[in-house]
Amino acid sequence: METSEGYKALIDGAGWIDASERGRIVVRGRDRARFLHNLTTNNVKSLTPGSGCYAFLLNAQGRIQADALLLCFEDRFLLETEPELREKVQAYLQRYIIGDQVTLEDASGQTAEIALEGPHAAGALSALHAPVPENDYAHMEWEGFTVAKASLTGQPGYRLIGPAEGMGQLVLRLEAAGVRPATQQEARIVRIENGVPRYGEDILDTCLPQETGQMHAVSFTKGCYLGQEIVERIRARGHVNRKLTRIDLPSAEPAAPGDKLVVDGKNAEITSSVYSPRFGTAVALAYVRVE
Repeated sequence: METSEGYKALIDGAGWIDASERGRIVVRGRDRARFLHNLTTNNVKSLTPGSGCYAFLLNAQGRIQADALLLCFEDRFLLETEPELREKVQAYLQRYIIGDQVTLEDASGQTAEIALEGPHAAGALSALHAPVPENDYAHMEWEGFTVAKASLTGQPGYRLIGPAEGMGQLVLRLEAAGVRPATQQEARIVRIENGVPRYGEDILDTCLPQETGQMHAVSFTKGCYLGQEIVERIRARGHVNRKLTRIDLPSAEPAAPGDKLVVDGKNAEITSSVYSPRFGTAVALAYVRVE
């Protein structure tokens, strides 16, 4: 099967993905850090301007209602999330603003976003004389854009977020530096190859944080937050009954979401699956039962 140009760019070079449909919510106000700290699974109070984190928003039963990338600025936080979660996250946060000095602004329509990914992504930024943040979720300002180290696909990756009217010119500059366009489907193939889950596909509102394996979203030292009691109870117990796992399938035919199979003698349920040009077979993410 022939490998597409966008896929090759993400695997071997540098590719850009239009991520403008993703949600971008600006949180301002004196109480913003404490407010977000109390409603997310990660340690927001420890963030300083130029840093960030990935976190879950839970309900009281410890189930994941959304995930988000949080970027900390001098005067605000930016919450970046899946397109389908934009309104849900804003409604979730609004529900808990009770006497807090916090304001929410949906900046999704006024801003745009590009994901720059692949082993040569950092080199492409350097070629444009743009900053290259070193730490995960670190971000820096550049010519009116925010450059953040955060990957959509699991490849070395960065986000470029800025005014919508400036993105066309930025794309031209990226392509002049050798970056090639990649489609959402090409990015999805690479993401599943790398075992990176997506909320709404692999992570659902019935999932517990430990089931997803994305424990970089959770701080166990931050103190109280909504849903913490359940997360701590699972940690004390030592395990969950299923865990999201990347698996190779026995043929080139992808499985359908909800398909059930046996992996190393354990029952598994598929969440997403694609044919992988890199591995020459179908690969999938699945919740595998654990002892």
